[in-house]
Amino acid sequence: MINIYTQVPQGEAWLNRYRGKLPIFACVLGFTETGLIPGISAAGLTPDDRRYTACADAEFLYYGAEYQPKYPLPPLTSGASPVLISRAVVANLNIPVYLFNAGLPHIPPVPLIELGGTPARCLSGGAAMNVDTVKHLLAEGLRWGSQLSSQLNSDRYLIISECVVGGTTTALAILTGLGIDAVGKVNSSHPVCNHGQKWDLVQTGLAKIPPSVDPLELVAAVGDPMQVVVAGMAIAASRSCGVLLGGGTQMLAVYALIQAIAHRYDLSWQP
Repeated sequence: MINIYTQVPQGEAWLNRYRGKLPIFACVLGFTETGLIPGISAAGLTPDDRRYTACADAEFLYYGAEYQPKYPLPPLTSGASPVLISRAVVANLNIPVYLFNAGLPHIPPVPLIELGGTPARCLSGGAAMNVDTVKHLLAEGLRWGSQLSSQLNSDRYLIISECVVGGTTTALAILTGLGIDAVGKVNSSHPVCNHGQKWDLVQTGLAKIPPSVDPLELVAAVGDPMQVVVAGMAIAASRSCGVLLGGGTQMLAVYALIQAIAHRYDLSWQP
């Protein structure tokens, strides 16, 4: 039931090492006003719905379907929220769940670890966040990556997931800003991806910043608060346990960001 699509020997070795081992599940919640642009995301029927998608996901992930939520899952035009699958897995395998607020406009009524971040502005402005906030979130990610991994033996692993509506567009911006040709390769919540709309926004945002900027300045310009938190968590946790980045193409951007941050700031990690 598990397919490996690239670097097969490396993937098989990872699976053989961690198969059957109980992980810890961390979900980092964030927000970008990019997600409020009409048509940019299907994770919520309207822009106003998308303000509360992360809240709804957090409640469902933590409490399940029997709970009467303050923020019900938003109506979707097609398909079902991925949190349905995530909840089924963590509930049936009794996986410990940690929820982190990297920067939300509304706070869900769940046990939440506050990281002191802020929601990001739309990436098209080239000034999504304050760089001091980004540096603070990286430090918090490093701290919590160390803290969570300290609960695990070297033969166990940490799953780091995300919920950021509009996050595939900020992912495209980060990948492009790091010099990776990702045009037309970053997916979305739409059944047919809106590549053109995403690329127009990314070009607009990147045009407002100098090329080859510091990776943290890049996140501050066109990223979202989740990205740098997960990067820090993964860097620190990889030193002592396995790490699984759960979040599709958004996590490809995080991985590229990890490489850039570790290189720029001379941080040790285990890729």
